[in-house]
Amino acid sequence: MTHSPQLAPPAKILLRHVGRAIADYAMIQEQDRVLLGLSGGKDSLSLLHILAHLQRYAPIRFELGALTVDPQIQGFDPSPLKHYLAALNIPYFYESQAIMEQAQQHMQRDSFCAYCARMKRGIMYKTAREQGYNVLALAQHLDDLTESFFMSALYEGRLHTMKAHYTNDAGDVRVIRPLVYVRERQTHDFANKNQLPVIMDNCPACFSAPTRRDHIKNLLAQEEKESQHVFKTLLNTMRPLMGERVNKKNAAR
Repeated sequence: MTHSPQLAPPAKILLRHVGRAIADYAMIQEQDRVLLGLSGGKDSLSLLHILAHLQRYAPIRFELGALTVDPQIQGFDPSPLKHYLAALNIPYFYESQAIMEQAQQHMQRDSFCAYCARMKRGIMYKTAREQGYNVLALAQHLDDLTESFFMSALYEGRLHTMKAHYTNDAGDVRVIRPLVYVRERQTHDFANKNQLPVIMDNCPACFSAPTRRDHIKNLLAQEEKESQHVFKTLLNTMRPLMGERVNKKNAAR
């Protein structure tokens, strides 16, 4: 299968949801330099095309680059993204680190997923600083936030989910999640329709066995069969946990 080197125009509903999230949480500001964490999955590839489209047509001027962290896990090879990003003429950074090997040596109570996420985030911050990017864009969507909310409530005894926009502990990089109003099925449809070069099984160490997240995902799918508006309701429930909104009139539809 061949893939067009052209930027696919995002669907209107994706642009509407992302544009509303960016406005609600003041995610991107004039002259920002935005570095996208690009795993090669459907979500981050979809966000790449959405942000590239906004860079061309939105009234706010910002720069866009992308970064892939290769954790050197057997069966996961994101290196084809190098050619794809070169064809799109988007600044691209590729960092490879033996995170699996390091986890086997140093990991204690964490799951591999938690250890890997923490290590990759550190590499992203380091690359953003070195390359002069002040914003790190991550591709978690509404389904991810909702699953995290339930996992925290059920298994940790706390009310928590991912924030839409915050500043890291060092105070030098803002982290944004422009897909917080977007459903996973929407990125899936966009990636399929435009034949994006998705790296399959982009975290085989996490998906090799059923997890609590799988259980929550199935639970939510069942609830959505009973009530089609359940995710919209849960978004309103999670809003106080997602950070301060600049524009409080909008709601994802």
